[in-house]
Amino acid sequence: MKKVLATIGLFSSVLFFAQKSESYLQVGYASLCCGTASDKPVMDYLAQFKNKNRVKSLEVYKKSGLGREGEYNLYIGTDGLSKTQKTAFIDGLKATVNSQNKARKTNSTGLVNFDENETVPKADLMNARNLTLISTQKTIKTK
Repeated sequence: MKKVLATIGLFSSVLFFAQKSESYLQVGYASLCCGTASDKPVMDYLAQFKNKNRVKSLEVYKKSGLGREGEYNLYIGTDGLSKTQKTAFIDGLKATVNSQNKARKTNSTGLVNFDENETVPKADLMNARNLTLISTQKTIKTK
């Protein structure tokens, strides 16, 4: 059992150290009464941005288990983007989050939170629990 846990730990640390980003943007999904909002608009925006700008890697992590109703955060690494790409990416992400919050059902659907000035360092993510790598090099496909 110890060997299995050591192997899993080693494999997980290799994944973290193989990533290029040192800071991540945080998109939070909060619940009001009946669960969180969907991450589909944000994930669709990420796919669209990657395809339009020919970005090879965009790291996305999901940290779950933040509340009783399924609250979670997405962490998006943007260190691989140029300065102009990063500015355009943040502007588009803000617009996506704002439109999703405006279109939500006010009494049942949760909020999506995004602050462009709030970044999470890689060191904090390495110590996080319930963290899952969603995408790195692979292209996120849309319909």
